[in-house]
Amino acid sequence: MPPSVIETENLRKVYRDVVAVDSLTLSVEQGEVFGFLGPNGAGKTTTVKMLLGLVRPSGGRASLLGYKPGEPRAMAQVGFLPEHFHYHPWLTANDFLDFHGRLYGIPDSERRQRIPTLLERVGLGGRGGSRLSEFSKGMTQRIGLAQALLSQPAVVFLDEPTSGLDPLGRRQVRDLIRDLRGEGVTVFLNSHLLSEVESTCDRVAIMRRGRVVGLG
Repeated sequence: MPPSVIETENLRKVYRDVVAVDSLTLSVEQGEVFGFLGPNGAGKTTTVKMLLGLVRPSGGRASLLGYKPGEPRAMAQVGFLPEHFHYHPWLTANDFLDFHGRLYGIPDSERRQRIPTLLERVGLGGRGGSRLSEFSKGMTQRIGLAQALLSQPAVVFLDEPTSGLDPLGRRQVRDLIRDLRGEGVTVFLNSHLLSEVESTCDRVAIMRRGRVVGLG
């Protein structure tokens, strides 16, 4: 594991005449819960997409687990919960996680063990046979969390992970993030909820108009 799990230097993204991310330089260490704060349009989600190799930077550089973003050797160790997602409504929770487990190359025996444990961990114990079309917004958020943790990743990117959750659900997510930190997992938490970030993060960066205006 490299000293800095996530590292950027003068990272930049421009869409025509709009500068979405401007000269972003930061580093995130192993086992750290790092909060990425800012209003809508600040460049948070664009930054996450560049770190995951989903968007090509216009300039600067970035590394994830010592590799270039998007490299299979890095992505095999990454979990991701996007803010907006649409899962296959006809699948059951078990089938959905089994499908993603096969994409990760997780052996059959391990998938059979991990899936019920993960469902219990995110508060969906006993709902493995339910179709995703029957899930509420909060339950869909929980199954997304389970998917992000399925591969036992070294780094987890969470984009607004408490969106749609009630107060109990938000507390469970906070507890889960603390557990991940205790296991040495790095968590990159993208949020605009100050209370959530304050209660879970070791450090934060505050974005405004594509630039970091506070870090510490």
